[in-house]
Amino acid sequence: MTDESTPHTTTHAGTAVAMRAATHAAAFFDLDKTIIATSSATVFARPFLSGGLITRRDVLRTAYAQFVYLVGGADADQTERMRAHLSALAAGWDVAQVSQIVNETLHEHIDPVVYAEALALIAEHHEAGRDVIVVSASGSEVVEPIAQLLGADHVIATRMAVEDGKYTGEIDFYAYGNNKAVAIRELAEQQRYDLSASYAYSDSITDAPMLGTVGHGYAVNPDRGLRRLAAQEGWGILTFRRPISLGSQFAPAAPALTVGGAALAIGGAALVWRAVRRRRLQA
Repeated sequence: MTDESTPHTTTHAGTAVAMRAATHAAAFFDLDKTIIATSSATVFARPFLSGGLITRRDVLRTAYAQFVYLVGGADADQTERMRAHLSALAAGWDVAQVSQIVNETLHEHIDPVVYAEALALIAEHHEAGRDVIVVSASGSEVVEPIAQLLGADHVIATRMAVEDGKYTGEIDFYAYGNNKAVAIRELAEQQRYDLSASYAYSDSITDAPMLGTVGHGYAVNPDRGLRRLAAQEGWGILTFRRPISLGSQFAPAAPALTVGGAALAIGGAALVWRAVRRRRLQA
């Protein structure tokens, strides 16, 4: 007498194994002060001034906001005020002009401020077969070219509302705080990422929900709030110190950086950058 339940048990087990095999891990990187040593939302202020999009007064205001942000003094309220200011400022801007300015000045403003340690991590995750996703509250027109430059696989960024090729000043999706975690879970479902095996990196306490969505959270150059929370949650704490030029041919050797048990020798910047470029060419 045969047990008719046996085939069903075997089928379910086989399906579960197949589903596990179909999933893979990913690495989610905040952008500002994690991949780059500055604020992507304000770094293009002077090119926008030259392009006639903003005034000198606007440049001074964004420069001050960047200073406050970089020294770690910007709280959630200040960040929200800056977001509101930038979205209102962008109302009426031509989307194609903004993209053109960003693409034409990308190397000048972003190349010199990418952390060598972040480049090495991106290369390590790609070598391990993990997708790399840049997650930023800055607008997609700014974030996407930077992510492409770094060889990232996907982008989660703020999306501004557009009508007739111009920004309305409204925001369709604000990639900030818990919204980042929601977007990460949605992307994970689409791409079949195993979040329990995935990694996330950020500098800010506002990204605690993002770090909490993955099995391996890391606080990078953390503010005081995130440093305390990282200690409570058991998240790793990393210090990135070496912004380099992506076009540099040589960088002094630095101590190895250990992440998840893998030692990363941050030696020649050219070696790391060539690894990133190799993946971009193969894509």
